[in-house]
Amino acid sequence: MAQRHRDHLPEDFSERSLAEDVRAGLTSSPKTLPPKWFYDKVGSELYEEITRLPEYYPFEAEREVLVDHAREVVEVAGARHLVELGSGSSEKTRALIEAVLAATPDGGRAAYRAIDVSDSALHAAADDLAARYPTLELETVRADFEHGLAQALAVEPAGDSGDTGGSGGGRLVVFLGGTIGNQAPTERERFLATLRSALGPGDAFLLGADLVKSPEVLVPAYDDAAGVTAAFNLNVLEVVNARLGADFAAADFRHVAVWDADNAWIEMRLEAVRDVHVRIADLDLDVEFAAGEQLRTEISAKFTRERLVAEFERAGFSEAGWWTDRAGRFSVSLWTPA
Repeated sequence: MAQRHRDHLPEDFSERSLAEDVRAGLTSSPKTLPPKWFYDKVGSELYEEITRLPEYYPFEAEREVLVDHAREVVEVAGARHLVELGSGSSEKTRALIEAVLAATPDGGRAAYRAIDVSDSALHAAADDLAARYPTLELETVRADFEHGLAQALAVEPAGDSGDTGGSGGGRLVVFLGGTIGNQAPTERERFLATLRSALGPGDAFLLGADLVKSPEVLVPAYDDAAGVTAAFNLNVLEVVNARLGADFAAADFRHVAVWDADNAWIEMRLEAVRDVHVRIADLDLDVEFAAGEQLRTEISAKFTRERLVAEFERAGFSEAGWWTDRAGRFSVSLWTPA
């Protein structure tokens, strides 16, 4: 099996990005932090616990769709090279990898390129996949697809040649986990426009997106009875403390999850329970929170099929496939350049 690793980020990328996000977010009104900083070691472990909670349906619902329909997805897409954005552990992608391997003729080559900002996640996933799928051509790319999507997609897949190389056909770009819902509408519009320009004839895009449903189902998924999501949300303060010398106290804040019906998204926030002064030493920054003031840490947009079709058509895509879990809670959809 061919295996290679490429790094498209400077060594201090994570440190500079965190500093920029914290300074910009905590000096804005309202205050915000992007959800990508949830995932230090503790945050990643808490998220794994969240995926097993009875209230949190998205993880298992998406996995159900992929297990049930991966072969159909691969058949419709006609791709033999998978490229995953924000690949993380690559766990749910295994169903697609297995479907691509099963569909690849003897003598053919199936390839998987994992793109993520985390070196440790990429290497751990690659070791696991190499052991599971010895014939898979595997490439890991450390890149920031939020700001370097075109560059990340332009890298040739491992072992690529002929009409499937570079910007040519034969690639299935995968974006799972409902992560597209973390983007604001203007960010999503830019993302889809960049994606469309990076795809060529024969390429396709597979999206996992959560669907609109009752707030009675949505809100508990982000505010579970056991308090695991609250701990996950509060842990972002410990990330800022550890990496930027801040003195946040988790006891000064409480977790809040609300459904914004006008925007069709869940917001996770941290609300100051009293007046709070925070010193962020590495940024030489002092931040004040009034009692009741909220820091937004995540939006998680929910979609209808009609809304996704409208957004993708504006970006130059056509719908090529639509699947949901058996309860109709979560969608996996396939899009091709129009």
